[in-house]
Amino acid sequence: MKPSLFIVGAIAVAAIAGCNSKPGDAKSSAPVKYQQVRPPKGGDWTMVVNSTPAGGFMMGNPNAKVKLVEFGSLTCPHCRAFDQEGVPTLVGKYVKSGRVSWEFRNYVRDAFDLTASLIARCNGTKSFFPLMRAIYKDQPVWFGKVVAAPQAQLEQLQNLPPQQQFVAMAKLAGLQDWAAARGVPAGKSNQCLTNQGSVNQLVQMTSDATDQYPDFQGTPTFVINGKLAKDTATWDRLEPQLKAAVGG
Repeated sequence: MKPSLFIVGAIAVAAIAGCNSKPGDAKSSAPVKYQQVRPPKGGDWTMVVNSTPAGGFMMGNPNAKVKLVEFGSLTCPHCRAFDQEGVPTLVGKYVKSGRVSWEFRNYVRDAFDLTASLIARCNGTKSFFPLMRAIYKDQPVWFGKVVAAPQAQLEQLQNLPPQQQFVAMAKLAGLQDWAAARGVPAGKSNQCLTNQGSVNQLVQMTSDATDQYPDFQGTPTFVINGKLAKDTATWDRLEPQLKAAVGG
């Protein structure tokens, strides 16, 4: 799904405009080689998660034959559908065996998407995938609160100082209480939601996506071994290309 025109999206758009890379500054999309990575006990590569130079989080064998990158938006219903329909097979059949690594990079479509992304990333590498997937699962609930909010209330959020905006958005969506119930205390989520460096990183990752891949159409978008996989927004379209890359 392409970036939303949702009213508070202007906050994220303004941030993106201020953090765009200069020509030639975008991070390289070439696969990163991780040295001396040992297989985990029991051979379950889903237990291995690393942060990546691009700002994403990667599950699986860092030196897998096939490196899958997903650009996903936490407010995107199509991304939620992929998470529910495709991720269990992706993880259980391809990532677990070490044949495929799966890197998730946040692509922020609006300010609430950025808020949810800050929450998902707040506890670091080990908890990112469980939190990210739980946010997708509960997307109709927390984002439903945003959709139901009066326009006047949303406009008030835009007028808050930058250090207060994302905290207020998280409270409106119920994401702080949601996160506290999943191991991210309110004090810690406050720190994450007011961390300008983290905001800039997410904005830059979004900008880099379209800089690196001119044919980027929206979310979810997938890259296989550095090449944009076209027409693969759903699992039934992505898996054949993944199978071909793996070798059957």
